[in-house]
Amino acid sequence: MALDRRSILGLSAGGIAGVAMPTPGRATPMPLGSLGLDVTHFGVNAGSPDDQSAALQRAIDASAEARVPLWLPAGTYIASDLVLPSGAQIYGIRGATRLLLGNGASIVASARADQVTLQGLVFDGRREFLPKDRGLISLRHTRGVRILDCYVQESGSDGIFLEGVEGEIAHTTVIGAANAGIRSIDARGLIVTQNTILNTGNGGILIWRQHAGDDGTQVLANRIENVEARAGGTGENGNGVNVFRAANVLVADNRIRNCAFSAVRGNSASNLQARGNAVTNVGEVAIFSEFSFEGAVIANNVVDGAAIGVSITNLYEYGGRLAVCQGNIVRNVMRTGTGEDWEARGIGIHAEADTAVTGNVVENAEAIGIRVGFGVGLRDVSVTGNVVRVCPIGIAVSVAPGAGAAMVANNLIADAAKGAVLGMEWYKTVTGDLARGTENRYAQVTVSGNRVR
Repeated sequence: MALDRRSILGLSAGGIAGVAMPTPGRATPMPLGSLGLDVTHFGVNAGSPDDQSAALQRAIDASAEARVPLWLPAGTYIASDLVLPSGAQIYGIRGATRLLLGNGASIVASARADQVTLQGLVFDGRREFLPKDRGLISLRHTRGVRILDCYVQESGSDGIFLEGVEGEIAHTTVIGAANAGIRSIDARGLIVTQNTILNTGNGGILIWRQHAGDDGTQVLANRIENVEARAGGTGENGNGVNVFRAANVLVADNRIRNCAFSAVRGNSASNLQARGNAVTNVGEVAIFSEFSFEGAVIANNVVDGAAIGVSITNLYEYGGRLAVCQGNIVRNVMRTGTGEDWEARGIGIHAEADTAVTGNVVENAEAIGIRVGFGVGLRDVSVTGNVVRVCPIGIAVSVAPGAGAAMVANNLIADAAKGAVLGMEWYKTVTGDLARGTENRYAQVTVSGNRVR
């Protein structure tokens, strides 16, 4: 049996020491292997058509009490509603040890446990119905969680459901979850890294809180593809990474492709950082910071194929404000409807309040390269040092009555057929090209130093 270096180090630090010192006072010696407990000593039979839950639970409890690993040989085990106590460590042979959902709400679950490890296991839900707020793996108020090198497939709800969890999910593949691949509520220190999330019904990775507050989850270097929005809605479903009410979340270096709505969507998510993500082919806004947020950094992402590349919005209704949008490449942003209204889209970058838009490259946006505010939704936006190419309108600035201040300076704008910098009242163009010397009647808007070609 091949073990990776991390497993060997962990076992040498804890598991082997546990084997050398069995639980004092136990009348019958425990069936210890060289690296922990062998599940077959508890009457568990791989490949049996019978439900193995009772025997597996005895083995899990015994290994957790002794603080030693529990080993499951290759094969299929039918089980459900297995309870993971503190200290549970369950290991399988990667891709070959398969836990098949029986007649229950989850395969494994925990509540108020500490130091729980699942590694090298396949969790197969057979697309059986699961209750709300359950996954094939359901962990609540659990610390020291490690889910490593697992496969979670065909869940009838979430693949992995977490509430109040601290720990790490890494190198795990979630395929075919009917709802979300990984859903976390009220995390207490979570890292979700280098996982693969494929073919989910309503979401890829969801980082939510019941009430707005600090979260700090890190979503790093995952691959997320083919996210649908089967439950409908106007954006609450269909997102690769959805951050809701959770502050100080980092979403970085992910590869996100084919999402019904957004690749990264922050809703009321203050201090969100979306950095270095590669996004292709999403149906709405590729990277979205919306509603009542304060603080967002959207930097160094590549967006190729969306209805809007980046949107930083909702000043007027909800007070969304304060952002940096820097160093992104946004290209091939296409309309999804007809007409000139907002719903038609085709906008590279949209920003509304207290925001610096700098050093981005926008190419081939079907309507507007960079839109600065919309109607009265504009306050203190700086647009400097960007390159905007092959967009009918290079940069559009709201000059509607009640709109705030904007500065558009030192940008390079090429092949903007309708105008390089235009003032707009809602959907209507009301100025000539301000970058070509047209008289600027709006004192709140500064346009200077732009290069037009």
